[in-house]
Amino acid sequence: MRKTGFAYHEICMWHDAGPCSVFDQAGGFIQPATAAENPETKRRLRNLLEVSGLLHELVPIAGELAEMSDLQLFHTSEYLQRLAEASESGFGDGGEYAPFRKDSFEIARKSAGLAIATVEAVLRGEVDNGYCLSRPPGHHAERDRGRGFCLIGNIPVAIMAAQVKGLVKRVAVIDWDVHHGNGTQQAFYDNGDILTISLHHENNYPINSGGADERGKGEGLGLNLNIPLNAGSGIGAYQATLEQLVIPALEAFKPELIVVACGYDASAMDPLGCMILNSTAFANMTQSLMEVADHLCDGKLVMVHEGGYSEGYVPFCGHAVIETLSESSIKVPDPVASDIARWGQQDIQPHQQALLDRLRPLLEDIR
Repeated sequence: MRKTGFAYHEICMWHDAGPCSVFDQAGGFIQPATAAENPETKRRLRNLLEVSGLLHELVPIAGELAEMSDLQLFHTSEYLQRLAEASESGFGDGGEYAPFRKDSFEIARKSAGLAIATVEAVLRGEVDNGYCLSRPPGHHAERDRGRGFCLIGNIPVAIMAAQVKGLVKRVAVIDWDVHHGNGTQQAFYDNGDILTISLHHENNYPINSGGADERGKGEGLGLNLNIPLNAGSGIGAYQATLEQLVIPALEAFKPELIVVACGYDASAMDPLGCMILNSTAFANMTQSLMEVADHLCDGKLVMVHEGGYSEGYVPFCGHAVIETLSESSIKVPDPVASDIARWGQQDIQPHQQALLDRLRPLLEDIR
């Protein structure tokens, strides 16, 4: 077994995105409903870990509130002040599809603090790898605004804080959330020490973001790799993407740490995605990254939870990933994994392979 760290705090589940359903706000003809980004996906994952017994094999990681100085490594002071004031008043919107209620800024600081603590625990060798079950998520948050349920860039803040402490220099971020990791891209777009790779549904969210032509600039030119996948991509397409693009990119870049923006909205059961993965696919992708991390960076791998909106299915996907990270003998059977695997179009399709072939030349600029 590996020593796997696990960061979680119940206060992160108290972040309230309001009665907006899949929209940014209710009203008019939009009937109020539980927000799509609500605590139950994450809380039920933590509950499943406890019921299975796997939770007790993990090393608890307790993070403090992220310091303002850490947040300012990425975010503007004006944006942080605006978040703090709106949070204190009881209601606000971070910018675009990022509504929140009272205390959410402090909770977002806790979420970022958990990511900071997880990255540091792995880099200091206190654990072999780590899983951060933080909320609100972060990969859409930009320098001066929140977007897509995200208020604070958990991953950029955690990486930048570790760099300031001298714990790491070269980091690779892989985002397999079904939506483009625009915030992480913005954070490191001109940075020659960070490789950012995003696998996402082409032109889903944010609109007009995540094209393959967005490749970085300055010292970061060539180090931003967007892989805009076709709708309906399944197990074969994702595994081929890792084997043909992601892993070769990692081997060319040679990071000291790999961080995964670990969303589960590419699952077949997700209400906000249109891909067809099962929990086994997420476990297999995790295994592939563990193997390359062993080869390149002494196994240093951190998963930071992002999207995933199926209350019933996210727990099985997350458990499968954490089973793999920890190499535990505890296994939770997924009641639908085998059915999903038998769905049509699960093998990589010719048009999907053609996309990977078109993107392969982009690897030549990674160094």
